[in-house]
Amino acid sequence: MRKHLLAVAVILTAGTGCDNVEFGGIQVELRSPEPATRPAVVDVEPISTGGAVNVHQPLLLAGVRDGARGRFTVVGEIHPDALRPFPDPRFIDDAERIAELTAPGTEWAVFSEGVRVGRLIVESAGNAIGYCGSRTEISGIVELVATAADAERLLAMPAAEVDRPYEEYQTLSHVYDQRVATLTIAGDAIPRYGARWPELGTLDARDHIQAFQLRHTPGQSVAATFIVDDDLEVGAAGQRAYSLFVLAHERDAGYTEAYSWYQDVAEDGKAAPRYFDHLDWDGDGADEILLDVFGSDQRWFAALSQEDDGWVRSYEDSCAGS
Repeated sequence: MRKHLLAVAVILTAGTGCDNVEFGGIQVELRSPEPATRPAVVDVEPISTGGAVNVHQPLLLAGVRDGARGRFTVVGEIHPDALRPFPDPRFIDDAERIAELTAPGTEWAVFSEGVRVGRLIVESAGNAIGYCGSRTEISGIVELVATAADAERLLAMPAAEVDRPYEEYQTLSHVYDQRVATLTIAGDAIPRYGARWPELGTLDARDHIQAFQLRHTPGQSVAATFIVDDDLEVGAAGQRAYSLFVLAHERDAGYTEAYSWYQDVAEDGKAAPRYFDHLDWDGDGADEILLDVFGSDQRWFAALSQEDDGWVRSYEDSCAGS
C-alpha cells in the first residue's frame, strides 16, 4: 500500500563503534648451505601479528522535533550483540563514513514507537553541542506518514542499510493503573536501595512517565523517572540528590517491575536516565529501549536489552557519570 508522507524539517546528530582483530607476519628459517650445485633455501611461513579490521554496521541516531525542525545525534553502531561507540578513534575511515552519511541529499529511515514512520533527507551537518564526546548534528527534511505526524521522539538508521516495511503506528497515553504502578514500584525500590524517602512523596518526585507497546510482548509497558533534589536535565544536583528509573510490564495480576536503575549523586555522580524510545534496531525480534541520560555538565545515551534472565543495561556511553 502506498504511504503518503508529510514533510517535516528535522535536525540530526552524530555519534562510536568497536571491531575485529586479525594477526599476520613472517617467520624466516635459515637452513644449512646445500652443495654448490643447489642454492640455499629460505622457507617463509605466515604467522599472526596485529592490525584492526573495520567491519561497518548500521548507525543509530536519536532526535527530538522542535516544531518543524529537530536535532538528532549518533547514538552508536549497531552490532549483533550490542551497540558500540562510534566513531572508533582507531579507524580513520569512520570519519569518512560519517561524512558520506551526512552529505546533502543522503536518506535515512526514520522510526518512532518501534515502527518505521518516514524518512530524512539530509541538508547539512555540524558539531553537536551538549552531548559528551565528538558528535555530529545533522539538519534536514523529514517526511512522516500521516498517522505519525505528531511524533516528537525519532530514531533513524541509514536508509541504504535498512530493509523494513512500514507498519501500523500507534502512540499510547499512560493511564491510572500505570501511574499507580510506577508509584508502587518506586515505593518498594527506594528502601531496597537504602535511599531516603522523598520529602513530598513519590508522586512529587516522579518527573517523567511513558507508556509504550513492545514488539511481541503481551500487555503494555511503562517507564518512569523519579528525581530527588535535582532536575531531569543537564545541571548540578544537590548533595543528597538521586534518581530512580523504573520499567514495568503488564501481567495478569497487574504491572510488575522489570528493571530499575538507582543513581546516588554523592557516590556515583549524576546520571539521571529518561525513556526515549524503543525499537528492534538489531533485528533479533525483540525491542531494545533507548535512554537519554543527563549528567552535571553533559548528556549521553544508554540502552536496555532483553536477556534470558530479564532486562540489562547493554550499552552506555563512556562518559557516564560525568
